[in-house]
Amino acid sequence: MSVIGLDIGTTGCKAILFDSGLRMLASAGREYPILTPRPNFAEQDAAHVWDMAIACLQEILTNASDHPQALALSVQGEAIIPVDKNGLPMGNAILGMDNRTTEENLWLTEQFGADNLFRRTGIPAHTMNPITKLLWIQKNEPATWKSADRFLLYEDYFLSRLGGEACISPCLASRTQMVDIRTGEWMHDVLDRCRIDAGRMARIAPVHGGPVSTLRSDIGKALGLRKDVLLISGGHDQACAALGSGVIKPGLAMVSTGTAEVIEVAMDTPSLDERLQRAGISVYRHVVPNLYLAMTLNHSGGLSLRWFRDTLCRDKLDQANAQGKDAYELILAGSRPGPTDLLILPHFSGAGTPLLDTTSRAAILGMSFATTQGDIAKAILEGLTFEYRANIDFLKEAGIPVNELHAVGGGAKSKLWMQLKADIGRVPLRIPKVTEAACLGAAMLASVGAQVFPDLPSAVRAGVAFNEAVLPDCDKTKQYQGRYDLYKTLYNLLVPLHRQISDR
Repeated sequence: MSVIGLDIGTTGCKAILFDSGLRMLASAGREYPILTPRPNFAEQDAAHVWDMAIACLQEILTNASDHPQALALSVQGEAIIPVDKNGLPMGNAILGMDNRTTEENLWLTEQFGADNLFRRTGIPAHTMNPITKLLWIQKNEPATWKSADRFLLYEDYFLSRLGGEACISPCLASRTQMVDIRTGEWMHDVLDRCRIDAGRMARIAPVHGGPVSTLRSDIGKALGLRKDVLLISGGHDQACAALGSGVIKPGLAMVSTGTAEVIEVAMDTPSLDERLQRAGISVYRHVVPNLYLAMTLNHSGGLSLRWFRDTLCRDKLDQANAQGKDAYELILAGSRPGPTDLLILPHFSGAGTPLLDTTSRAAILGMSFATTQGDIAKAILEGLTFEYRANIDFLKEAGIPVNELHAVGGGAKSKLWMQLKADIGRVPLRIPKVTEAACLGAAMLASVGAQVFPDLPSAVRAGVAFNEAVLPDCDKTKQYQGRYDLYKTLYNLLVPLHRQISDR
């Protein structure tokens, strides 16, 4: 008896087939682009993402000896997709990192109050929130607004195409800024004033990890399946990753390093401290029943390193493809030990938490003719880790201690990056043996929904094990403290210049 965890990320998707003990049987992944047709726009061809995900499913099922019993989705948050009556996209998905909705975000806060919205939803006012994207479509694409049958996020979009009904998990729904965090229901008074019909959104699943439909027979046949496959309510990719790394009790925390970098801390009640609101730290429903998550966010994350690889290291990328090696390892092989001589502000998509400034931009300082590709790559990692440290410090100041972190995502495979996190963040890291925690978390939800396990703690006990912890190196911690103190001055020094540049 097997289950599938299907992760739909921002820059790629992955499908993993797990056996009844949550051991990996087969894995497949695909990458896809982010489209930036205009400044501040970040879009995606949702139909292409569907095709890539189906290709992943076909690959893992080609030689499968066991028929999967259930599938659950882990998905990127905040993206909005207008669809027609057949559930097919009518335009590109507007991604979470898209910053076009400044005016709509301002209007929303003027109408309802930023404090009030945070107290009701746990979601700080921000251009990434789906409600602002709906207001933007309403104002700027009236034909699409009028003719679209529904407006879906990636989970409900996939479930509608896989099983026929658009259904969204309580977890993902609570990231829209349209759902009351306590009741888990759409806030009809807010939606009415925004002229948004809740009937054009997906149905909110009644429970986390419950069956919502079954795989359509034509898709099952195309995938070579002969029996029904249950479709289970999944959730936001970071919440699924938290589950897949064992964060199922209050006080446990996870750092996920992928396209974006996120810290998730589990809580038994939603902490709605105004300091979290000002810093843009969202609080929302976990995929684990009766738990909530506080989430920091750096949208740039691993995407910064990918940009550097694809834009300025084509030689290493071509070499890696020719030799079957990892391009990042080839690039970083040229870096020098210890802190670099560079300081990089990695605000390629604006500043995330706790600064929360979409106008900030990236900068590289300290280069000379002696600077190598490896130096810049390592300095990008250092800059991202300084951002990570700033979020840890802020959480502690807001009364949310972080004493140990479970590290997952693609970045968790890098020994260099993990040691940097320990040295700069000054917090030990535990790395699960399965770092593809989002897929594993989705598979856990699928396994409980299919009654393979009686509950999520049982699934975690079966599926989560850890490698040796990564501990801070005292000497390196001292060396990096001085660099971090310098780093903290960068934003205030550069932001006036960045704003002058963007205003021209």
